[in-house]
Amino acid sequence: MGGLRISTDKGELDVPLIHRFLSTGAYWSPGVARETVERAIAGSLCFGGYLDGAGQVAFAWVITDAATFAYLADVFVLPAHRGRGHAVQLMDAVVAHPQLQGLRRFMLATLDAHGLYARYGFVAPARPERLMEIVSAAT
Repeated sequence: MGGLRISTDKGELDVPLIHRFLSTGAYWSPGVARETVERAIAGSLCFGGYLDGAGQVAFAWVITDAATFAYLADVFVLPAHRGRGHAVQLMDAVVAHPQLQGLRRFMLATLDAHGLYARYGFVAPARPERLMEIVSAAT
């Protein structure tokens, strides 16, 4: 499980790669507009995962006020680099980040990675009846 370098420097992000994956390789954001991805990067705490010789292979962003609330979104490792512990390394960096300490609530949504997130303390909402959402088809 070595070799992945995690950075929160937005200047290092491979925005075309992130957009390509989110718009064509992710079940949760098919067709998302490049402008939307760029706006989300600008307003989020971003984590890029990089390998020597391969460039960026992993990504996650957190929407947060850095005091009380955070939402983890769009976590991915490129398919060719999965199964090597990179998602764990990425999540280790996310949960250890100084801006994400002492929050009252840290949320995410997932269809298929419950095991990964459970190891960091994420559980199903205790009171899902209190949660509401607006779902838009806008990309």
